[in-house]
Amino acid sequence: MILASDWLAFHADRTPDKLAMIDQHTGRRYSYAEFDLRARKLAAYLRDAWGTQPGDRVAILAKNSVEYFVFQFACVKLGAIMLPLNWRLAIPELVFILNDAETSGLIYDAIFADRIPALQSQATVKHLLRIDHDETPNDEQASFDDMIRQSDGDIVMDPHTTHDSPMTIMYTAGTTGRPKGVLITHGMTFWNATNITIPTGLSLNSTQYVVLPTFHTGGLNLYANPLVHLGGTSIVAREFDAGLTLKTLSDPEFNVTHFFGVPAIYLFLSQHENFTTTDLSGVQSWGCGGAPMPAALLKTYSDRDIIVQLGFGMTETSPTVFLIAKRRATVKPTSVGRPMPHTRVRVVDPHFHDMPVGEIGEVVIGGPNITPGYWNRPDANESNFTIDAQGVRWIHSGDAGIIDEDGCIYIVDRYKDMYISGGENVYPAEVEQVIFQLDGVADVGVIGVPHERWGECGKAIVVLKPQANLSEEAIIHHCRHNLAKFKVPQSVAFIDELPRNAAGKVLKRELREQFISDTG
Repeated sequence: MILASDWLAFHADRTPDKLAMIDQHTGRRYSYAEFDLRARKLAAYLRDAWGTQPGDRVAILAKNSVEYFVFQFACVKLGAIMLPLNWRLAIPELVFILNDAETSGLIYDAIFADRIPALQSQATVKHLLRIDHDETPNDEQASFDDMIRQSDGDIVMDPHTTHDSPMTIMYTAGTTGRPKGVLITHGMTFWNATNITIPTGLSLNSTQYVVLPTFHTGGLNLYANPLVHLGGTSIVAREFDAGLTLKTLSDPEFNVTHFFGVPAIYLFLSQHENFTTTDLSGVQSWGCGGAPMPAALLKTYSDRDIIVQLGFGMTETSPTVFLIAKRRATVKPTSVGRPMPHTRVRVVDPHFHDMPVGEIGEVVIGGPNITPGYWNRPDANESNFTIDAQGVRWIHSGDAGIIDEDGCIYIVDRYKDMYISGGENVYPAEVEQVIFQLDGVADVGVIGVPHERWGECGKAIVVLKPQANLSEEAIIHHCRHNLAKFKVPQSVAFIDELPRNAAGKVLKRELREQFISDTG
């Protein structure tokens, strides 16, 4: 028998009674032995009932739960590729992803049952399995728990799995209007676990509270998967709630030591009525990423002796690239610090020459934590990576940065047109394509504008065809039916002509200069 490197099986053997995960919504608690057994049973079911083979793509459409991770490690054992689906997406967006990945099966949360008929009729999905929590099923669809109970669990990890084997395909919004699937390997997941352990002090004795959605790399890898690697404990919230989060972080029963959120989460926590009276002294490490965090908000936490460590990463980098050291967090509040030990970073000019200290260039990233590429997207693989003269492969972040004399990086702007709304990446080209579907639209440009609650939101600048009578309400209504809520523009402006350069590209910079000042 060949024994593969199965993190879950390792801890199930070494510390079988150690608490691995708590599901806050259902109250379920799994030891490592129980966690591993459920993953083995589910893997055997997928193999025997669905015919799932190594390399097959199997999707999950669900809110956070411990079963999400049971499914992930069932795929690991099978050698199948997990496809996490963003439940905020509209049906047409989900259908595109399922078909693009040629998905064979779908596990779904019972609360999304109303979406399944449309997905099954329009996508490649042949097999379905429902996760029931406290919802009462009203059909004969197979249940996650029932199938696990019926399975014999006779399976071990595919011995041919290596660090180069794909583990996940995670779709991100695309600058060309279509999302692209990022291949995430076993090696990327390992190197992220190694990288993030160092600046946070994660260990087998750590307990983390998971509030980021598990369809994101943050929900999976900051820090739930690293803690499985270490043999620690994760408490999984169904979704973020400010009051519940404060209560959980201060509850001695849970003894939470680590927390990671996006700036919007930190803002909502700071605005909650119980923030100033809640004892948060038990949390040893506070991490933040996904978007810039206002210095004033950092100070709100530092005034409570809470040091929030800012980081930076991408789905394509598994994700950790930076997490600033605590000793620098308040001294350099707008910096993400120096790169992690197993990651390479450069700031380069358009000719791929290194920029001097203090001068702006593009942040490019290399190392074993970088994706091998995009699923079925040779165009993106060609444009998003550069191999330098020494043969080192670098991914273009699309972000402008500055390096200081200490080797710390400051992310100062985005070269690409992407903006971040509530921690979610929004690419204007995708929104523009949907607006262009309306007959009365002659031209459109979408930009991100400041928003008090979400950091940024979309504003559509529209040129109408002659005699067209489209209103702001009609355009937003159309977007709501074709896009995820966070992608829908909050406002629309009408102008006679969009500014363009000689090549025909819309000058988004000029639109921002005009409309961001108007937004106030």
